[in-house]
Amino acid sequence: MTLHIQTPLIESRPLSLASGCTVWLKLEAVQPCGSFKLRGVGHACEVHHARGARHFVSSSGGNAGLAVAYAGRKLGVPVTVVVPETTTERAKQLLRLEGAKVVVHGSSWQEANELAQTLLGSGDAFIHPFDDPLLWAGHASLIDEVAATGLKPDAVVLSVGGGGLLSGVVEGLTRNGWDDVPVLAVETTGAASLHAAVQAGHPVELERLASVATSLGAKRVADQALECARNHPLHNHLVSDRAALEACERFLLDHRVLVEPACGAALAVAYEAKKLAEYNNVLIVVCGGATATLAQIQDWLKQVD
Repeated sequence: MTLHIQTPLIESRPLSLASGCTVWLKLEAVQPCGSFKLRGVGHACEVHHARGARHFVSSSGGNAGLAVAYAGRKLGVPVTVVVPETTTERAKQLLRLEGAKVVVHGSSWQEANELAQTLLGSGDAFIHPFDDPLLWAGHASLIDEVAATGLKPDAVVLSVGGGGLLSGVVEGLTRNGWDDVPVLAVETTGAASLHAAVQAGHPVELERLASVATSLGAKRVADQALECARNHPLHNHLVSDRAALEACERFLLDHRVLVEPACGAALAVAYEAKKLAEYNNVLIVVCGGATATLAQIQDWLKQVD
């Protein structure tokens, strides 16, 4: 019995018509805490719990922290989540709803993470939001579920923040013998840490993050994500904040599911006319996100270019 659930895999008629190919959606937005993060985080928490951890500490602006809080509540382990000052009130409210202690510190995830490291005592386990092999192994289960249906996609589209989802999906593709399936890794232009690393040939730290897709807000991508870019067929795509936000609105209309701009980035590639037309069957990871509201998305749309 896992903490995450097996999520639906559905064909999207609206996205198929928009993109010129058959689009399949892996609906991670319906995980109990709202995002794919529960796969890897839940796996990591279960492993640490089995090893005797009595307290989970995490640093997260939202979804990873929510997954740790949910896992901790289900396992009966107290949780502390350090969030940056940019974290929305809704995200903090959801964390407290799961019973987590919320500490606000710093202007970015990096600063929140530095404080989180100082809070660790004996018997505590640190749950990283994206850079941990335990997370990647858990996220890989997403591809196992797709493989079990008999569908082999011609490409997988996903959003990239710190690179945890990318690393997990590539691990899942490899362990199912799908090394030939390319990954289309999508970032917003203001949070493109993978793109910067690929261009430079090594991980680089962005000077600043300038995107409403705060769940993609890692200034430096995980080393493993760059390894995936080097060793697996990968195409990097950049979309604007506006495209990501408009994709969120369209997806809500098309599928009655509200997702964050970070997820909207991946959906935007499919909504852009014929971007995926060279493929027959495309899998999009609808990674979800629990912290966005429709009012917030509409407000952001008024502010972006």
